[in-house]
Amino acid sequence: MAITRRSFLIRTAVSGAAAASILSGAGKAAAQTLSSENYAMLHDLTKCNGCPHLDTPACVAGCRVKNMPKYPEPQQPIKNYWPQKKFEDWSHKRDLNDRLTPYNWTYVQHLEFVHNGEEVKIHIPRKCMHCDNPPCSTLCPFGVNDKLPEGPVVINPNGCFGGGKCRDVCPWHIPQRQAGVGLYLQVAPDYAGGGVMYKCDMCHDLIADGGQPACVSSCPQGAIKFGDKAELRQYAKNWAKENNGYIYGDVENGGTSNFYISKIPFEVINKAILAQDIDGQPGRINMAVNMENPLNMPDKMLGGFLMAPAAGILAAAISTYQIMKGDDDHED
Repeated sequence: MAITRRSFLIRTAVSGAAAASILSGAGKAAAQTLSSENYAMLHDLTKCNGCPHLDTPACVAGCRVKNMPKYPEPQQPIKNYWPQKKFEDWSHKRDLNDRLTPYNWTYVQHLEFVHNGEEVKIHIPRKCMHCDNPPCSTLCPFGVNDKLPEGPVVINPNGCFGGGKCRDVCPWHIPQRQAGVGLYLQVAPDYAGGGVMYKCDMCHDLIADGGQPACVSSCPQGAIKFGDKAELRQYAKNWAKENNGYIYGDVENGGTSNFYISKIPFEVINKAILAQDIDGQPGRINMAVNMENPLNMPDKMLGGFLMAPAAGILAAAISTYQIMKGDDDHED
């Protein structure tokens, strides 16, 4: 069969992608340590009141308005893909604002509990933690989950197959999947992927233009700060010392770009979260303290690296097959 110049270039590019996928895991593991991580967010839980006068907390609404153009529009009907006999479809639940979904990238956990004999109410904005050394990025088999030098961890929806590895290795299981969208529909809808993974990207486009994330500018209480990461970390430490308070996100999962400060221990807060029976509820996340980054655990890291290249090669092979089949059919 004749090979056209176009098909030769495409096949060469895809073959290169397959080779790159093998190296992506190890390469990203080293690359994360080079990120400058200039920016971070800090949530003051003593200031957040949960916006009780609003149907949707202001930070959640601000995030939705800003990111609505990025929300997925799935092709219907959505098909099962092998070997799965189900798919994840949030498109009929777009109004949910009490958990993370492909259409809701931040939400507020409302807690009421008794601590030291007193009734306590706490409201916690939750979103991607934007880890310093994110396992979701390092172990993405398709190489489309990147830690940017400014701090955000961003998924490229144009290359994501929705395999869900990022959610599996995330200690908070933050990324959420929407089926019926993404590259897998053009490549192999019956055999690969499952959609696209979505999560907070820290409004990196606004940051690039000198702005700040939408949730920060939308908060009427000034409970969310955005700025230089080192300065916010020092602010959190000083605040905790002066108020006998606690910090979350500074060491969890090896360190993050998303800090929380509270006068209540986060062990107590997490206990209250778990009391809401969030286990098994997609998009509702815990606040476990001192969790270790799986990349620091050799057995888990090895398993991730072994799986990531295999998935990358599979995706590249399927892509190559589909492109070559299409070219050959056309040429025939």
